[in-house]
Amino acid sequence: MCSNNLKEQYFKELGEFIDNLSEKEGALIAVLHRAQHIFGYLPQEVQKFVAKKLGVPVAKVNGVVTFYSYFTETPKGKYVINVCLGTACFVKGAGEVLEEFERKLGVKMGETTPDGKYTVQSLRCVGACGLAPVVTVNDKVYGHFTKQMVDKILDEYNE
Repeated sequence: MCSNNLKEQYFKELGEFIDNLSEKEGALIAVLHRAQHIFGYLPQEVQKFVAKKLGVPVAKVNGVVTFYSYFTETPKGKYVINVCLGTACFVKGAGEVLEEFERKLGVKMGETTPDGKYTVQSLRCVGACGLAPVVTVNDKVYGHFTKQMVDKILDEYNE
């Protein structure tokens, strides 16, 4: 968790972002993107802050947060590993890749390692079916992924 000083700084940064918007109406998604970028996730206190600053009900903010899969109410690891489970990837062994990440990291899909380093997730399609199966780590895409590549990827992000 972040210190109170850091948290205050984050709220100040988000508040300034909102205050500098030329138009607040219709800006909820943009504000939530910025908030998640700043905080890393969108806990209730951040959602309440956004609602108050934009003059909208907290329920509306929470509805948007829970509707879109991009937004998260729980902290993610420093490295978010996504295994594509779309049809092309699944047929080419993505299920085995996911199982290997789960086994090596000791977590299930959707969970974060206790040290906060890795989060393992799945997604439906990244639009790179020619590279199937596909794994992403944060914004980096790895194609033709096999379960034998899991150790190499984990080593690459093990600092």
